[in-house]
Amino acid sequence: MIVGVLVNRAKIALFSVEERVKMLQIVTKDLPNVRVESFSGLSVDFAAKQGAGFIVRGLRAITDFDYELQMAQTNRIMAPEIDTIFLTTNLEYAYLNSTTVKEVASYGGDITKFVPEYVAKAVIEKYQ
Repeated sequence: MIVGVLVNRAKIALFSVEERVKMLQIVTKDLPNVRVESFSGLSVDFAAKQGAGFIVRGLRAITDFDYELQMAQTNRIMAPEIDTIFLTTNLEYAYLNSTTVKEVASYGGDITKFVPEYVAKAVIEKYQ
């Protein structure tokens, strides 16, 4: 499995791409079949370059589905050999997004129920 980390210059992220890659490598270190790589451009192009047959996308709510379905249909036109698979989140985390985690952390709240311990420590350090 390849986890692709997008270099998105349109967003102001809390962590650099290199930091995000490192965090993902650390939290997936016990999964021998996982590789983490950064990329820029379209995810479907990245998947094609990796020789992937599908892209896995996560869904939290119906609003995610609307956007992701449009993207999957566009990707299907661009690369018909690459499927998109949707995985829904556990209801316990359906409300959760990075903005919420960052807001809780910025006010000193406990985010260890939302993210792995290593990530929580890194987020807290950013806000100190």
